[in-house]
Amino acid sequence: MFIIGITGTIGAGKGTIVDYITSNFDFQHLSVRQFLIDKLSAENRAINRDTMVEMANSLREKYSPSYIIDCLYEQALKSKKNTIIESIRTPGEVYSLKEKGEFMLFSVDADPKIRYDRIVLRNSETDHIAYEVFLENEKREMSSDNPNHQNLKKCIELSDYKFNNDGSIEDLHQRVKEVLLEIKI
Repeated sequence: MFIIGITGTIGAGKGTIVDYITSNFDFQHLSVRQFLIDKLSAENRAINRDTMVEMANSLREKYSPSYIIDCLYEQALKSKKNTIIESIRTPGEVYSLKEKGEFMLFSVDADPKIRYDRIVLRNSETDHIAYEVFLENEKREMSSDNPNHQNLKKCIELSDYKFNNDGSIEDLHQRVKEVLLEIKI
């Protein structure tokens, strides 16, 4: 079983990479976002970026900085399938997966304005925000000294492969394909 983790900035193309890999390679997809949505729904709480961040931080503080990813890893183990885990947000999650064996971390980034335009088009429940709020959210999630809080900057630094997604989807797909062939997936 091989695990690919995806980290990156808001709207950079994590989902685009996931869709490409699951459509073209034999990988299942597990999502931190969906994990948090399920937890929030079970508590009849609103689903938005703030409640998702609060839930994630609370779970990490209660159990461990890698708790969410460890739960998703257990799901992957049960399935015995190659898995892509989307939305790795803390260094503790990265370290935990690296300790488990066959793991690579991909990160993706793009110009903030391009990313904002993408989330407006994506139109998910967490994407109905002004550009200024988008930038504030990202700033909040970019760095933290608290190991239970998001630290995208450090996760990106820890990634094995970095993708810039300022171009076309086809360009991104080609770069991901080249990396997957390089690591013999």
